[in-house]
Amino acid sequence: MRKQALKDLNLLYKEYGFSEYNFHADVKEFQYHFKKNIDSFTAQKLATNLWKSYEKLLFGNGNKIHYKKFDSMFSIEGKSNKTGIRFLDNNLIWLGLKVPVVINKNNQYEVESLKNPISYCRIIRKFVRNKYKYYLQIIFKGVPPVKINLNTGEIKNPIGEGRVGLDIGTQTLAISSEKEVKILEIADKVNNIEHMKKKILRKLDRSRRATNKDNFNLNGTIKKQGNKRVLWIKSNRYIGLQKKLKELYRKQADVRKYQHEKLANEIISLGDDFFVEKMSFSGLQRRAKRTEVNEQGKFKRKKRFGKSLGNKAPSMFLNILERKLLSRSLILKKIDTWSVKASQYNHIDDSYKKKKLSARWNIIEGERVQRDMYSAFLIMNVNEDLKSIDKNKCEETYKNFLKLHNEEIKRLIGNKNLSSIGI
Repeated sequence: MRKQALKDLNLLYKEYGFSEYNFHADVKEFQYHFKKNIDSFTAQKLATNLWKSYEKLLFGNGNKIHYKKFDSMFSIEGKSNKTGIRFLDNNLIWLGLKVPVVINKNNQYEVESLKNPISYCRIIRKFVRNKYKYYLQIIFKGVPPVKINLNTGEIKNPIGEGRVGLDIGTQTLAISSEKEVKILEIADKVNNIEHMKKKILRKLDRSRRATNKDNFNLNGTIKKQGNKRVLWIKSNRYIGLQKKLKELYRKQADVRKYQHEKLANEIISLGDDFFVEKMSFSGLQRRAKRTEVNEQGKFKRKKRFGKSLGNKAPSMFLNILERKLLSRSLILKKIDTWSVKASQYNHIDDSYKKKKLSARWNIIEGERVQRDMYSAFLIMNVNEDLKSIDKNKCEETYKNFLKLHNEEIKRLIGNKNLSSIGI
């Protein structure tokens, strides 16, 4: 029955021309009208991106198609380096344009990368310090070159040996390996920008209310205009504040990505066999559906972890780590969270016990052990089936873990830490 339904659906798609290649044919007319500004291959790539959105909506976990608003398109790319957007002789060649590309010849990684064959090119626009800057991003074929320290001749970020367990949360990452046991706040420098964003957002709100009094009700809510769009007047001060906010978002994104890349390199140096729990961050981001009351009789907040996930981007960190591992012919092994139950397991008596999220410590043989670091230790000692914990491995490596754990606790005491760490 299901197979027949899928066949009927495919026939309907073909009948109405709903496919990636039909999108390519549809965009041809639009491209011809703008042929002085955009080539056919770049237009086809835009059509492919649109098709991917529909594909995600129909066959994936997408909920809605979000079209690009005016002045919100920040990148375009070609399909190959033979036509359209090309990089030739250190120049960007596109539709009669010949723009020299700045290359850092002292950067050995850039020099070595440019020796590889090019797959395609992408032009990126970034709003930096109140003006737009343009970058050429080149996608190469093959494996990235190895980074070498020119002073010592040693390989940068070498791969370590042994198992590494990672317990990732919305804001923290616990790491357990033979060399180190750590718990860290993910992208901790991002928080420094957050309070500046709050100030600007408050100023924007005050400015908008002052210049658009007719758009607000007496209780401060926005007036509904039926099917009509609400028109907003933007003062010069408001536009200036918007630019400041845009710059802060860019800085925050750059700081976050830099810290993710750096942390991923540090983790790779700890081992060559990596394990992490499967996490549904999109589920944690959604508001709670049920209305619940706490012990004091007050309504619990329906907001969950949207803000912390937006600031820390743990899913982005795992993608970066996975990419770096794949470039070294390694994989990030994702364990079955429901089968392993690392947060509930005790390797001493081989038992499972549910704990409240607020309980940040476990008592193991009379010793206080931080919950997330212990979970990372258990994840490190998971069986090859990724569905159960190897009790014997836990017993063999526990003494070393406890020693490194206690050293990490000493480092954390006296420092400002997140409440979720519990120190």
